[in-house]
Amino acid sequence: MSAPEGLLLVDKPQGITSHDVVDKVRRALGTRKVGHAGTLDPMATGLMLIGVGRATRLLRYLTGLHKTYEGTGRLGEETDTLDADGKTIRTAAVNVTTDRLGAILASLTGDQEQIPPAFSAIKVGGKKLYEAARKGEEVSVPPRRVFVRAFDLLSFVTPDFDFRVECSSGTYIRSLVADAGTALGCGAHLVRLVRTHVGPFALTEAAAIDAIGEPYPAARAVEHLPRRNLDAAGAAAAASGRSMDPAGLDGSYGVYGPDGGLIAVYRDEPDGEPMMSRPEMVLAPSQRPEVE
Repeated sequence: MSAPEGLLLVDKPQGITSHDVVDKVRRALGTRKVGHAGTLDPMATGLMLIGVGRATRLLRYLTGLHKTYEGTGRLGEETDTLDADGKTIRTAAVNVTTDRLGAILASLTGDQEQIPPAFSAIKVGGKKLYEAARKGEEVSVPPRRVFVRAFDLLSFVTPDFDFRVECSSGTYIRSLVADAGTALGCGAHLVRLVRTHVGPFALTEAAAIDAIGEPYPAARAVEHLPRRNLDAAGAAAAASGRSMDPAGLDGSYGVYGPDGGLIAVYRDEPDGEPMMSRPEMVLAPSQRPEVE
């Protein structure tokens, strides 16, 4: 019996870590070779992309995809973690109109510098930020560039507001909610968060953690990339990891054999003067297919 491999779309429940999800998949499928393409905080729920077997090598093409979230923020309360799992450190009266709140959320879109929250798993100097924060240690964290495509107000019943965010990978939604509270002068924190989309993948396709079935084929992890179809001779070259004539495509692209199976991921790159198609990752075994 061959080991399982492919891509899983999992609906992470609240109260467990992303690593817990990976462990549950390992036990369910009986394999250690499992990884994920982006974490969710324990408080958050929603879509996680899980690679199994050889598909773990393709997760790099998923980690940078844009994300969509829906959630709830609470005005008038600030917490040390910026979300409902933390301790309340400040309260204030809320005197905010729906129009004003919507305008503030809209103003927090576009390219911006965002400093990761103190209570986050990012490592600085080999130590996770939340470990330092729990000890009361101050750690200087450089800001990172993120892009917020949309921060839309869905509903508002004081003090809670529902929202939708479309953003680049690496954006902290609890920081956006806290920034909105700061701009409004009353503070805010995140009380609910659901990841609904990762690039072209939707939460509606995901399975519950206790109902994991057969993974999708590994090729689904790169379906969003441009596609290059090869004949048998080209497939033999790609399966061996050889350079080929350029495809004329931007960035990484999937390379497929005559049977439609994914062989590798290639990229057009200069090789001296001429441009050549070179492998980034080869999935197929390097046996040469028969050429008719």
